[in-house]
Amino acid sequence: MHPIEIVTGLLGLTTLLAVVARRFRMSYPILLVIVGLLIGWIPGLPSDILSPDAVFLVFLPPLLYAAAWQIDNVELKMYSRSVSLLAVGLVLFTSTVVAFVAHAVIPGFSLAQGYLLGAIIAPPDAVAASSVMRGLSVPKKISTILEGESLVNDATSLIIYRYGLVAILTNQFVLWEASLQFVGIAIVSIAIGLLIGWIMLWVHQIISKDAVISTALTLLTPYGAYLIAENFHLSGVLSAVATGLFLSTRTSILFSYHSRLQVNSVWEIVVFLLNGLVFILIGLQLPMIVSNLNGYSLPESALYGLLISGVAIVCRLVWVFPGAYVPRWLSARIRKREEKPTWQQLVVIGWAGMRGVVSLAGALALPTTMPNGEPFPARDLILFITFIVILITLVVQGLTLPIIVESLNVREQIDEKKEERKLRQKMALQVITHLEANHSAGSVHDDVLSYVKNEYELKISELSGMLRASNNSPRPAELYQQAIRLQLELIDVERTVLIEQRQSSLLDGDVLRKMEQELDLEAARLSLVQPAE
Repeated sequence: MHPIEIVTGLLGLTTLLAVVARRFRMSYPILLVIVGLLIGWIPGLPSDILSPDAVFLVFLPPLLYAAAWQIDNVELKMYSRSVSLLAVGLVLFTSTVVAFVAHAVIPGFSLAQGYLLGAIIAPPDAVAASSVMRGLSVPKKISTILEGESLVNDATSLIIYRYGLVAILTNQFVLWEASLQFVGIAIVSIAIGLLIGWIMLWVHQIISKDAVISTALTLLTPYGAYLIAENFHLSGVLSAVATGLFLSTRTSILFSYHSRLQVNSVWEIVVFLLNGLVFILIGLQLPMIVSNLNGYSLPESALYGLLISGVAIVCRLVWVFPGAYVPRWLSARIRKREEKPTWQQLVVIGWAGMRGVVSLAGALALPTTMPNGEPFPARDLILFITFIVILITLVVQGLTLPIIVESLNVREQIDEKKEERKLRQKMALQVITHLEANHSAGSVHDDVLSYVKNEYELKISELSGMLRASNNSPRPAELYQQAIRLQLELIDVERTVLIEQRQSSLLDGDVLRKMEQELDLEAARLSLVQPAE
C-alpha cells in the first residue's frame, strides 16, 4: 500500500475510534494504542512508517506549541517551582535510578547505556498527559502542573539523551561541561523562541484582518521556532514551547475576532488528527520492535521492560512527596505563598506519568552502528523496553487514573461556573455604563438603545440574582434560559428557509453561504452563554 493510502486510512480510523471513545467515556489515546497494537499484525501493513524525523519534525512542534498555547500562563507562573522540580529534578532522578538499575540487572548493560535508557523513558508525554487529563474534573492546579511539566521535561530528557549518546559513541563525558552546556542550551533556546514570538506578534498585527494568512502563519510558527533552534544545535522543543507561551498571552491583540475564530477552529482539528495519528502509530510499532529483538529472548526482554516500568513509576511516586513537602519545611516564604498540597493530590500527580511519542522517537533515533562499524550495543533491547514502558504507563496508568481520582475524591473545589458568571456580570455592567455615558444623548435611536439595554439588563438580572420574582412568576434565570432557547429555535427556522432556497436555486451560492455563516456564529454564541439547567 502507498504511504498516503495508509495515512488516510489511519486518519479515518482515528476519527471513528474517537467517536467510540467518547461514546464509552474513555481516553481516546489509550483506545488508539490498543487498536494500533492489534492491527499492527495485519500482513502487508508496514510498521516502520513512524520515523524519528517524522516525530521530531512533523508531530512534535505543533503539538507542543498547541499545548503551550492552551495552558494557563498565570497559573503556570504560580506553580513554576513545582513544575521545575518535576520537569528537571524528576527527569534527572528517574534517569539516574533507571541507569543504575539497568546496569545492575541487565547483563552487559553499561552505565552510559543505562543513562541513555533513563533519558528516553523519564519524561511523561505532553500529548498523553493533556489527552488523558482532559476528561477528568481535577483541580486546575493539578492539570496546570502536569501540563507545564510535560512541556519542559522533553527538553531536559533530550539534552541528557544527547550527552548519553555522546558518551557511548566517544567514551568521553565530563559532568561539569555537560551541566554548563545544559543550562546554556536551555537559556539560548528559550531566548530564540521568545524572539520568534516577538517577530510573529509584529507580523500578525500587520495582517490581523486577513484571517486566512493569520491562520497559515500560526501553523508555520512552531515549525520555524523548532527548526531555527535545531539548526544551531539547540533545543527546538524549548524554542517552540517558549514561542507558544509568549503568543498565548497576547491573543487579544494578535488576531481580529474573525481570525481568532478561524485559528481556534483549525488548530482544534489539526491537534486532534495529529494526536490520533501519533497514538495509533505507536501501537503499530510492536511487530517491528519484536522482529528486530536479536540476542535477547522475548520473555527475558519483557521481564526487563516490566522491571524498568515499575522503576519509572515508583521513582515518580517517591519524588513527588518529598518534592512537595521538604521545600515547605525549609522555607517560610514557600509556606506563606503556596497552598499546602494534600496527599490525595500528590498521589494523582504521582500516578499521572504516562509516556508517549517522544520516548518512542528517542529510542527509534538511536544509531544502528558505532563509529567503528559495530552494531550499537543493546539498541533493540532499549527500543523494546521503551515500548513496554509506554504501553504500561499509558494503558495501565491511563485507565486507572480516573478510578484513583474518583476514589480519592480529588475534585475541583472552585466553582468555575460561578467565576464565569461573575465575569459575564462585570462585562454586562460595563456595557450598560458605556451605553449610558456615550449613547444617551440621541446618538442612537431610543428604541435601539432600549432594546440593547434590556438585553444586557436581563443578563445582569440572571447572573446576579438581584431581582426577585413573585411566586407566580419565573425566576430571572429561567427567563434567560427561555429567551436563549427561543432564539436558537428561531435560528433553526431561518436555517430551514436557507435550505429551501438552496434546494430551489433561487439565490446566489455566495449569499447563502454568508447567511449560513451568520446563523452558525449566532447559534454558537448562544450555545456558549446558555446557562446550565
